[in-house]
Amino acid sequence: MPIEYGAGIIEEHQTVRQAVGLFDVSHMGEFLVSGPAAAKFLDYLVTNQPSSLELGQALYTPMCYPDGGTVDDLLIYRLEESQFMLVVNAGNIDKDWEWVSREKAAWPGVALSQQSEEMGLIAVQGPGAEALLQPLVDWNLSELPYYHAREAAMMGGRVLVSRTGYTGEDGFELYTPKDLVSDLWEHLVARGGRPVGLGARDTLRLEARLPLYDHELTAEITPLEAGLGPFVKWDKGDFIGRDALATQKAAGLKRRLVGLEVQAGIARSGYPVVAGPENVPVGVVTSGTKSPTLNRAIALALVHPDWAKVGTALKVQVRGREIPALVVKTPFYKRASKSSH
Repeated sequence: MPIEYGAGIIEEHQTVRQAVGLFDVSHMGEFLVSGPAAAKFLDYLVTNQPSSLELGQALYTPMCYPDGGTVDDLLIYRLEESQFMLVVNAGNIDKDWEWVSREKAAWPGVALSQQSEEMGLIAVQGPGAEALLQPLVDWNLSELPYYHAREAAMMGGRVLVSRTGYTGEDGFELYTPKDLVSDLWEHLVARGGRPVGLGARDTLRLEARLPLYDHELTAEITPLEAGLGPFVKWDKGDFIGRDALATQKAAGLKRRLVGLEVQAGIARSGYPVVAGPENVPVGVVTSGTKSPTLNRAIALALVHPDWAKVGTALKVQVRGREIPALVVKTPFYKRASKSSH
């Protein structure tokens, strides 16, 4: 996927907010986990609870190391009673495969299959997504709930259609056989879908306060620090990283992810965050941009809890100078939701 397709990041961003954009995210990774012990294995592997999924339902979850640091954040779909699909970040495919394979070795009732090279993936995002896709789908898309998936006959092949998204807008993902993805992409473009690149994908997800691995989540950043506590299911039993996360929670977090509104400059990943007249270091920016929707600079930052309250005045060090920043409520942007989704 290119940074942008020629029209520019801002225009592509606004296309998704106002109409419908297409993302070729075939670089994402897909693993199949199956067998009678698949659900129990996944409950142990990740912090959320895949065993609670209904057929055709999906969930978002971090996956942790024993010390609580994050291996990756991913989606898990329950395709059949004893079969699940894991969708992992493109840059983590090899690392995740090695990690999941190693952990699976202790579970003889589990089979693991690498599908990343066999599968294409197109994300269709924006208020016009449903209207663009409906003529291609042989059932009513409006009946597909959020974080659910269903197969459809599409252009001579079988496509798994899901309703999740990484933009803050309504939208769908089309998991297709690799030999179908190019024709499907061209057909969607011909029907009015607008290709969107990585640049707008990043500004869209940041406005919606959605984490990006290697920024808001890393091997050194836990899900609790990243504000993903709701995706850690303490009542399900043991899971990798549970003891470390429980210890961190009991001791109190030493840093929290917050939203910043930045004045007179743009904060970028890695920029220091300071506070007070003496510019005491209190944190670091994880992601930052100028929001095309809000027309102001925004950022996410990990800061000490004493400086994490909404309304707190901070400063970001940008090229040797301090620029004012304010802790604000997130997400920065939130679309009007439909009751059925």
